[in-house]
Amino acid sequence: MTNTNALLDIQEFADIGITLSDGCRLSARIWRPKDADTAPVPAILEYLPYRKRDGTCARDALTHPYMAKRGYACVRVDIRGNGDSQGLMEDEYTQQELDDAVEVIHWLAAQDWCSGAVGMMGISWGGFNALQVAAMQPEPLKAVVSLCSTADRYADDIHYKGGCLLNENLGWGATMWSFSSRAPDSALVGDAWRGMWMERLENEPFLPSVWLRHQTRDAYWQHGSICEDFSAIRTPVLTFSGWGDSYMNTVPLLVENLSVPTKGINGPWIHKYPHFAIPGPRIGFLQEALRWWDRWLKGIENGAEDDPDYRAYVMDGVAPERRSEHRDGRWIVEAEGATSHLPTETWYLSNTGLGPDGPLDRQINTPLHCGMECGEYGSFWAGPELPGDQRMDDALSCCFDSDPLDTDLDIVGAPHIRLSLTSDKPQAQIAVRLNHVLPDGTSSRITYGVLNLTHRDSHSDPAPLKPGESYDITLDLDHIAYRVPKGHRLRVAVSTSYWPMIWPSPERPTLTLAQGQIDLPMRPAGSQDEWTFPPADADEPWKITVVKDGSNTRRTEIDQATGDVRLIIEDDNGRTVDDDHGLMTASVARETWVIHPDDPLSARGTCHWTDEMGRGDWNIRTETHCEMWADHADFHLNARLFAYENDTLVYKRDLSDKIPRTEM
Repeated sequence: MTNTNALLDIQEFADIGITLSDGCRLSARIWRPKDADTAPVPAILEYLPYRKRDGTCARDALTHPYMAKRGYACVRVDIRGNGDSQGLMEDEYTQQELDDAVEVIHWLAAQDWCSGAVGMMGISWGGFNALQVAAMQPEPLKAVVSLCSTADRYADDIHYKGGCLLNENLGWGATMWSFSSRAPDSALVGDAWRGMWMERLENEPFLPSVWLRHQTRDAYWQHGSICEDFSAIRTPVLTFSGWGDSYMNTVPLLVENLSVPTKGINGPWIHKYPHFAIPGPRIGFLQEALRWWDRWLKGIENGAEDDPDYRAYVMDGVAPERRSEHRDGRWIVEAEGATSHLPTETWYLSNTGLGPDGPLDRQINTPLHCGMECGEYGSFWAGPELPGDQRMDDALSCCFDSDPLDTDLDIVGAPHIRLSLTSDKPQAQIAVRLNHVLPDGTSSRITYGVLNLTHRDSHSDPAPLKPGESYDITLDLDHIAYRVPKGHRLRVAVSTSYWPMIWPSPERPTLTLAQGQIDLPMRPAGSQDEWTFPPADADEPWKITVVKDGSNTRRTEIDQATGDVRLIIEDDNGRTVDDDHGLMTASVARETWVIHPDDPLSARGTCHWTDEMGRGDWNIRTETHCEMWADHADFHLNARLFAYENDTLVYKRDLSDKIPRTEM
């Protein structure tokens, strides 16, 4: 059973300094029971660059006091060079970052108010480094709760997918260009704030330039990828993700490869914690995490290790919604393992559609704007980011339709694609979507996968195609749990472009398919939940005054004069004031992705962030810009950063870069 003690009185410390061995001071926000000095408790560390003073306040308020009231010290640390911590950040998941985390863990374990047991929890960046730090095996670290994370930094993050360059590489690089150039809060760090800010502005790396210099799976990506040695993880792991996110593959991967107690949960959610994520149903994430911590940090025999290895939400197939509040479906469980043991059924691609084996001779030469209905790589901002109606992209693709299904079909796992093909160009990409076609013709994307065909045999050592030569290629689509209703159809849509998800090859290829099949992982269709989670619970929301509401827009435009197709995105996060310490924050993110349907070298991405913070007569603002384009031989990048203090320009930096394309 879970800890059932009465809720404890807690105290919060807004800024506790943790001084590392090199003298760098990290800033920690700590919630802990008031009597922890005389009754020590385990510590739970969340370790991020996303600014505890303003960036993660909303979710911190819901989560950390909840755990503290139940007998834990919750510690939210800004990594060096971010938020209110000193130092400089060079990149994501550097050895310095991980070494700092190990020092923090040992510092926590040595505090009088800590029992000596430490856990790490986090979503996305914090979920990544929780796994990476666990692989370093610091003795006080006893358990991990990792959400929306990856075990493979090259193949399953925001940089590359199937050896294709994800445009999220630029988009997220622009986000960090903005996040990490922000100043600390002057009210918290005192007069040192301006010197810390100037040092950041001068040294802030433009990370897309770093990431683009590693276009294959080299030692750079192997670092921090725990799939290099799963046996290095020796602490129990509880892991979560969602079908609206981009990290759903990690959950079954960890369940099936870690040798320690590991439990995985995949729900319908976007890139958010499951107790406040959309689409619903939300679950009692905090109760699940508390049960994990009680078992491994306090040694309470509550049976957490006996829970099913894998719990997943099978979504009912419905018409696509760009933003969804709730998905009907049901929870299923796999007592041992995740999905690799489930049976598969092979369906063939032929000239007559999707079904029995038959002759196949189809050419694919996709207009380059195919993919405009793909949605975001991972839905982060809860705007209109989920995949839309696929009919427009289907019309530009080579499609294979099944007959109407004679029974409900539950697809649970990662569909596997096998194709025999030839190309007329030495470089080419392929995108495969598995879609659900409703009786009215609406097309919903179930799952998808992409492959850079020069990476067909290796992400470490790609090789060009020989035009006219036949190749047998395979790729896995993303994991999913999805019910296609009786009477509806399946569609496999194949294209040679998927913009703006992935950057196009330098030439527009024509592929010829000579054979194809898809192995669908199947599970008997049930009608009832096989697991019931406690309802979502949380502590009191962050207390703020909303000065301006946020908004999310996403639109496409076709220039009738030039034929260019644009996707324009604006995420306005609004303007708020913290009711406790009075800090005003506001931010707006803008992206534009443009391409001509016939010209891969017309592809261009631009990003622009505006960030503000202030209090009284103190106001600072940063404007960050970046853009990317390519020719046959090189990628080109420009980036600019402007910093203003009370509307006066106090810093400016311009960067440009040219990086050779390597089979990309």
